[in-house]
Order: sequence, then C-alpha cells, then structure tokens
Amino acid sequence: QVQLLESGGGSVQAGGSLRLSCQASGNTYRIDVMAWFRQAPGKEREWVTGLNSFSGRTYVADSVKGRFAISQDGAKKTLYLQMNSLKPEDTAMYYCAAAAGVVSWVPADFGYWGQGTQVTVSS
Repeated sequence: QVQLLESGGGSVQAGGSLRLSCQASGNTYRIDVMAWFRQAPGKEREWVTGLNSFSGRTYVADSVKGRFAISQDGAKKTLYLQMNSLKPEDTAMYYCAAAAGVVSWVPADFGYWGQGTQVTVSS
C-alpha cells in the first residue's frame, strides 16, 4: 500500500503563490506516476499536472500552464506543486495521487489518493 499526505493549502489573494507538498510513504517503489488533481464544489475532479517518477518528465494542463509547476525529491518521497499567479478559479480541494503503470491523466487511472488540501483564492 501507498499512503499520501498533502499539506500547504490555505487562503491567498489573487496573484499570490502557494506551495503544496505531498508526502508519500509505504510501498513507494510501486509508484510510476504522480499527479495533482483538484475539485471545486459542484464540479468533477480535474487533472492539474503530473510527473513520471522515473524519467522526471512533467505534464501540465493548459488551464495552469505557465503558472503551476510540479516537482519531486530524488527519493520519490515528496511531491510538490508550486502555484503562482493564482486566480479565484483555482479555488478547489487539491489532491495528490499516485499510480503504477501507464495513465491517461484521469482519476480512474490512479489507485492511491491523499485526503486533499484546500486552496482558496480571493479576488
């Protein structure tokens, strides 16, 4: 099993920055891909950005491209999401997710999830 624990959420004004962290524990050797998703009230869970844990290659949704950046430490134990130039529409619960194998960046492809951390951006 893999456990994921997010931290770093909070409230910020538009234009501000936040950095989220996701601490992985357990059988982390099973992880091939890690990602951040978000879910706003009344909306479906949305993929934000992802990373191949072995190659380090990153993938970013168009909605956050140029503003958000994903990274991980060398031991694959901690995943980060640097969020800059935040907008009110970025307000959501942010979830860290991990998967084994190939994914299509949809929630169903990810078998491990954190409990989420709330990000609120005020105008």
